[in-house]
Amino acid sequence: MHTEQAVIIEFNYGLEEDEPFYELSDKLRVLVDESGLGEYDGHEIAMDNSDGSFYMYGPDAKKLYEVVKSTIEKVPFMAGANIILRLGPPETGVKQVSFTLNLN
Repeated sequence: MHTEQAVIIEFNYGLEEDEPFYELSDKLRVLVDESGLGEYDGHEIAMDNSDGSFYMYGPDAKKLYEVVKSTIEKVPFMAGANIILRLGPPETGVKQVSFTLNLN
């Protein structure tokens, strides 16, 4: 599978407990695995829980984001997250689309 494109979600966390972070990480992994549109490559969280990131890769970043969009929109700590859709391989000059997630 070609996995050149990426969906990277950078967010402010700021909660003391880790469970909501890991629950969302697990949900994203299942959604991406079941979609067949790519792979969930993991996450990072700051030692002080201030912020974190999720990483997903696949042949079509836009389709991959559509798979997880409704799930992350239901999670309060995702408000204001920076979503980056990298529309090609990880190299200089590749087109990227980035936007802020606004929760209604």
